[in-house]
Amino acid sequence: MTTAAPQVRVRPRRNWPPSQIVLTLVGAAVSVVFLAPLAWALFTSLKSETEAVEVPPHWLPKEWTGQAWSAVLESGNITDWLVNSLVVSVCVTAVVLVVGALAGYGFARTEFRGRGVLMGVVMTGLMVSPAVLGVPLFTTVQQMGMVDTYWGMILPQCAPAAMVYILYKFFQGVPRELEEAAFIDGAGRWRVFFTIILPLSRPSLAAVGIFTFISSWNNFLWPYMVTNNPDLMTMPNGIATVMNSYGIQWAQLMAGGLMAGLPLIVVFVFFQRQIVAGVAHTGLAGQ
Repeated sequence: MTTAAPQVRVRPRRNWPPSQIVLTLVGAAVSVVFLAPLAWALFTSLKSETEAVEVPPHWLPKEWTGQAWSAVLESGNITDWLVNSLVVSVCVTAVVLVVGALAGYGFARTEFRGRGVLMGVVMTGLMVSPAVLGVPLFTTVQQMGMVDTYWGMILPQCAPAAMVYILYKFFQGVPRELEEAAFIDGAGRWRVFFTIILPLSRPSLAAVGIFTFISSWNNFLWPYMVTNNPDLMTMPNGIATVMNSYGIQWAQLMAGGLMAGLPLIVVFVFFQRQIVAGVAHTGLAGQ
């Protein structure tokens, strides 16, 4: 007696509509444009210094070598640069989150004399380039005796006009009924802030924290201005020293740049959902 073989259902393939095909092709093209510099830096870092400066340039190395990576690790103080960048970026991010959350909530929910003027001052900070404030900030830091210190690098980066505005817009969108119900139950302003507002603002706080961390990590100008001590160099400043009497060592420079960018790539890979959710919650997608 023979048994019939079980029938396997084959799901029909769904044909992609033309719009989906166009979006996929555009997304692939944009991805190639953004990934091309990273690929060029990686391939250049795996070349010898002689091959890295050849004209015309070529993408793939003729002889693959990790000489540039080993030279950067041996000659550069990578460990100290990474620690300094991490300390500065984490401290700046923590201070900005505290200041931005308190200021944003204060502007969004409290009424006081001069509120409009102060908000105008904050908005003015969005229109002023940080490079313009370099000299007065350096003079202030010098008078306070914070040159060549961590605090000298950290505190001037903790005036988060953009981050205050982002959190201010988010707090404005939180229903007031939630706070009023808590007030009726006897909760005070601080309890409402910590138990209701902050839990609701996690996506926005995560986005602000990530944006601040990346900005502080990539900051070159201010740490370069306020520090003369090689032991306090951050990653961008340390990479700028990868040169000798013959000029810039391009292979080593690319290797150092990839080392500096690796933590940011890791941050984005693990927190990309928080970044997208934060942008959606703060309303920046349409601005």
